[in-house]
This record gives sequence, C-alpha cells and structure tokens, in this order.
Amino acid sequence: MEAMSPKNYSAASSPFSSPNIGALLKIKVLTWSQETGFPVSISVRVKDKIFNLHKFPLTSKSGYFKKRLNDTSEIELPETFPGGPETFEMIALFVYGSSTLIDPFNVAALRCAAEFLEMTEEYCSGNLCERFDLYLNQVVLQSWDDTLIALQRCQMLLPWSEDLLIVSRCIESLAFMACMEILDPERRRDTPVVTLEELASQDWSCEIMKDVVSQDLWMKDLIALPFDFFKRVIGSLRRQGMKEKYVSPIIVFYANKWVLSKKTLQFWESSCEQINGKASVILQGIIDLLPTGDKARKVIPVGFYFALLSRSLEFGLRTDNKARLQDQITSLLHFAQVEDFLLPESGTVSMSSSMELATMESIISAYVVSNSSINHTPEASNYRVAELWDAYLSNVAADQDMGPTRFMELIERVPQSYRQNHYPLYRAINNFLKTHPDISQDDKGAVCKYLDCQRLSQEACIEAVQNELMPLRLIVQALFVQQLNTHKAFKECSDSFRYAHCGGDLSGSLSSSRCPYSASQNLGESPYTDGPEPLSFLLQKDIVMQNFKFPTTEYESTSFRIQNLEQELMSLKRSLQLQNIVTKSEPNLIKTQKMKPCGLETRSLSKRRNPIGLATSCISSVNFASQRKYASRLLKIFRRITLFGNRKLKRKPGTPSQLSKPM
Repeated sequence: MEAMSPKNYSAASSPFSSPNIGALLKIKVLTWSQETGFPVSISVRVKDKIFNLHKFPLTSKSGYFKKRLNDTSEIELPETFPGGPETFEMIALFVYGSSTLIDPFNVAALRCAAEFLEMTEEYCSGNLCERFDLYLNQVVLQSWDDTLIALQRCQMLLPWSEDLLIVSRCIESLAFMACMEILDPERRRDTPVVTLEELASQDWSCEIMKDVVSQDLWMKDLIALPFDFFKRVIGSLRRQGMKEKYVSPIIVFYANKWVLSKKTLQFWESSCEQINGKASVILQGIIDLLPTGDKARKVIPVGFYFALLSRSLEFGLRTDNKARLQDQITSLLHFAQVEDFLLPESGTVSMSSSMELATMESIISAYVVSNSSINHTPEASNYRVAELWDAYLSNVAADQDMGPTRFMELIERVPQSYRQNHYPLYRAINNFLKTHPDISQDDKGAVCKYLDCQRLSQEACIEAVQNELMPLRLIVQALFVQQLNTHKAFKECSDSFRYAHCGGDLSGSLSSSRCPYSASQNLGESPYTDGPEPLSFLLQKDIVMQNFKFPTTEYESTSFRIQNLEQELMSLKRSLQLQNIVTKSEPNLIKTQKMKPCGLETRSLSKRRNPIGLATSCISSVNFASQRKYASRLLKIFRRITLFGNRKLKRKPGTPSQLSKPM
C-alpha cells in the first residue's frame, strides 16, 4: 500500500517512454572505437551485469575510476552502488557524450551515483553532479508532484540521498508549497482547507475520515509518504509557521490510514509482515507528533485519542505512551461521546476484568482527582462526565460475570454531586438487574441506594414504580416523591388562580396584606360590593382569561403601566373638578366644594375596599358634554390603554374587549 516499494521498482526506472539505454550505449561504444581506433580496454561489473568500456572517457570525468584503473582493467562496483546497473548504464551513456534523459523518477538516483563516482567539477567542467543539482533545484523542487516523486525514490537511495540533502530539500519544498496551499495567495481554492473543528463533537469513524481527506489531494499525497519522511514534513510545517489547526488533521489522517484502518492491518497480515512491530512504531511516532495541552483542545476530536488508546492496548505499547494518551483524554473527557469509551471485543474476555474497563476507571478517577483540586471547573462539565459514565455503565452492566460489589465500585467512581440527573444511572441499574435477576433483595437494595428519586423526572418515577425489578424501598421513595410533586403542582395551580382572582402582583411587589379577602372569595365574585371595577382589575382579569400562562415580566410591566395611566386619570379628574368650581356661578358653590367626590376619606375607603390598593374612583361621573376639551383627553388616554393592551396581550383582530364597552 505504500507509494513505492523497492521490490517492484528500481531507483532509476521511469514510466516515461524512452529509448533502450543498453542499445544506445553499445552504439556509442562502437562509434568511439571507430573514431579513435582504440578498442574497449576495461570491464566494469555492477552486480550481475558487466559493461565493456573505454578507459579514457571514464577516467577523464570520474575520480573514482581515475584512482582505481591505473593498474587493472577490471573493476567491480560494490553492492551499495546507488541505483544499480540501470543507473550506471545511464552514467556511462553520459560519459560518452550523449544527452542523458533526466526526469523526476531518476534524477535522485543519478545524483547519488554521480557523487559515488566523484563526477565533480574538479575533473570536468559541467560534470554530472552540477548538472543534476541544477535540474533538482530549478525543475523538480518547483513542482508538487515532481517533488513527491523524487522524495519517494530517495527512500531506496539512503544514506546517499540523505547525505546529499536531497531528502531535506524535498521535504522543505513540500512544506513550503503546503503552506502556500493554505494561504492561497492566488485564490485558486473553491473550498476552505479541511480542519477537525466540525468533527470534534462527533463520534470517531475511520470512514468519515477517508471522506474528509479526499477533499484535499495534497493532504492525501502527504499521508502516502513513509513515516520517517512524514514526521519530518510535519516538523517542517510547524517550523514554517503553519497553524496547528491545519497541521493536526494531517497527523490524524495519517494515523487513520496506517494505524486505525482495518484494511491496512489486513493488508499487512496478508503480506506476512510483522504487523504489531510496524504498526506500533508508527503509533509511537504519531503519539510523539500530536499536540498536547491547550493546543489540542477543539483541534483533535477526543474520539481519536480513544481510538489510539484502544490500539495501544492491542499492540502492547509502552506504559508512558498510554499514560500520555490517558492524560490527554482526561482533559477533554467532557467533549467525548459514550460511543468513544473503550469496550473489549465481544466474547474475548470478561468485561468486569478487562483491560479496557480498568483503563476507563483510571481515566474517570484521574478526572475526578484533577477537578477536585480546581475550584473554577464548570459544573456543566462534571454533569456531562457523570452522564457519560452512567451511560457507559449501562453497557458494562450486561456482563454476566459482573457482581453487585464490583458494579457498586464502578458507580462510586463518580461522586454523587456530579449527578444532576439520575435517569442514566437508573437505566444502568435497571440493565444490571435485568442481567442478574437472581440476586438477593439485600443486594438489590445496596445497588439501588445510589438512586435519588428527587433527581428523576415524573415519567422516570412512574417507570420506577411500575418496574418489578426495583426493590420495595425504592418504589416507596418514588411514590413519596411523586406525591410531593403532585401536591406542589396543585398548590402552584391554586396560587395562580387566587392571584388571577384578586388581581395581585405576581412579582411579589405587593404585600399579602393588600389582599385580605383573597382566601374567602370565589373565583367568579368581585372583591367590590358596589361601584364599577377598577381599570387594573379589568385588564388583569382579561389577561388571565385569555392567556393563563402570561409571562411574569410582561405581567409586571403591564401592571406598572396601568398604574401610571390611572394616576393620569386621577390628575385629570381633579383638574376637571377645579375647573367646575371656578366656572360655576350658582350660589351653591360652597355646597359643591363640600362634596369632595375624590377627597381623602373617599380615597381611604376605596383603598380599604380595593385589595390591591389602587385608586378606583368612578370615572363615569365626569360630565363629558360640558367639558369637551377634557373629554378629548380622556378618550386619548383610553385609546392608549386599548392600544397598549392589544400590543401586550396580542389580541386577535375583531376580539371584543371589556374596555371597548360603553361606560
């Protein structure tokens, strides 16, 4: 599955169509003999192939042959000669003056072979070493595809390709072009670069990762590299300033392809390779490349760390590596999904004694310890972890070998204060009782003692009461809690009707002493014995009749606005009365002044008869015919009241209101 395999390809082989190098070399040797009159004088053996050549062309351009062909006519190149017979054949063709066909597939091998044969400027101007370096820098390293090809061929040319810095140059070039792909200065990209922020809250899936990485072909090219080259590319990306949110996905995709993918493991097994040894080396390197601490938050899904930890247990990775993964999972545990938690393969080992369960216990314990020493930890994170752990216990409870004592130990791993909702714990206990129907009542009671029915919903309490597996003590507790909830609901309903009847302020701004008759009055009766009902009572009663679930904040604002309007009405009425006193010329002026329809005693009496303490003088007594100016002001105020009620209460068009009735 790797991009290049030395078993199938030669370092100098090229897929491009080219003439037969061996035939061309024979023609060149024969032509040289005819032109100079000198026959072939030396033989060069490269592995199992022998080349009959002339001495002068070789010694004039190669320091290696110049040093070794003084006293002998036969020479054998070592097995470590870079590129093998194919590369030497092309070198020999160049020695005889032919234009060597150079391409990204063979340039690395030719450069290493030229270095081995010491074909430098010291022996000939424009020699092969300089020529191949020029081609590498100006042609190969300017193209993404050509650089990848050259780097892949360098794997078979080590250590020569490393010593000549061909590998380093290719890696730095790839990293630079990858950074330019992210920056996209020419705006050639139609879609943004892939990141893992959207996948951080999802379940981990190898198939999803394959679909994601296919969106960016340059990432797909990088994850096809051998791991030794890949980790150096990652280091170069970070040195050149690429952000971690772009670097981390490349590492994740590489691990997904070479460590987590089942198809890759099956391929290695079919190839008779040491799967555990090879995969564990890659896994070890992946863990070293991953960011830690705050850099990893919301950059890498916590499900990925769980997947690596599961594979680490399978491969028997070192303890320090597993501890590093566990520490990272602990810091991101509240972002996990219950599907990410470790479970042993079904049928392989008992779940209660499995290594996966012990590892999860260690992670949960580490989380509790770390959060107990941090006071500013959000409680929502603890609630989330408790729900995840209880949901995980629902899966663990299905183990037949799980005893009550062991199950209670698992429950106690999370403090009770972390459990805001006890329904996930109820489900776990219910699954345990279903799997173990023969345990004693004492054991049932011991297991169920962790349940708090007050932290169960009403539906969950009903379910617990009807559950035959639950012990009697829990059923009684659930019935008691249900009764309390019912009593509380009836009380709240009764209070709501009482407040609606007496027109009280639901916000609690009015004291209970202002509604002394609320307990003795019926819902259909008015607290007044005579006279018209006050404006505030009419509007508040209309509110209750139309929408019983009127929000408290809107109710308070409505009541406050009505009180202001009533004060305006009272002020207007006093102005009308003063105007009547000034304008009337009848002799009974003093008698009219003594009536005081809105005097202190009248207002005091009205307040005593009004439970909510609002002024409720009868507005209908005003003479609108004689006072048109003030009557217009009254009509404007009533219109404001009507519009205010329509806006606040959201009346439907055409619905009659008590305020629209003639007074």
